[in-house]
Amino acid sequence: MISFDFIDIEIPGFDSEFFVYSINDLLENEGFVCGDVSIVFCKDEYLLGINRQYLNHDYHTDIITFDYSIDGVISGDLFISFERVIENAFEFKVENKIELMRVIYHGFLHLCGYKDKSEENTVEMRSKEDFYISRYVSRET
Repeated sequence: MISFDFIDIEIPGFDSEFFVYSINDLLENEGFVCGDVSIVFCKDEYLLGINRQYLNHDYHTDIITFDYSIDGVISGDLFISFERVIENAFEFKVENKIELMRVIYHGFLHLCGYKDKSEENTVEMRSKEDFYISRYVSRET
């Protein structure tokens, strides 16, 4: 089950049904099933606190993923700074909704085992993100 929580933030026009559909399709396509996943939208400072407390990183990020997956059942917590999503969308000249898709799919791809620490892994991760965005964007608009 996928749950959505909003901590001191609103996302205008957020379509939870679209994300539940596309995430479940992404997971099926990657060979996984969905367990319990919580997606928490928050502000930069909240996510920075999590980054400091749990990862000992002192910088802003758009997403932090905690993976509790076992035996092909995807479970975890995704914390997403919506402020960072908006800033990234502006920087990369994409719609906010597209950048939000990218960040959410990025988190789920991490839960599927994809990494982004090396250049090679990052290229693969971006390719997967682009694939799923293009797969769902025409249905969503």
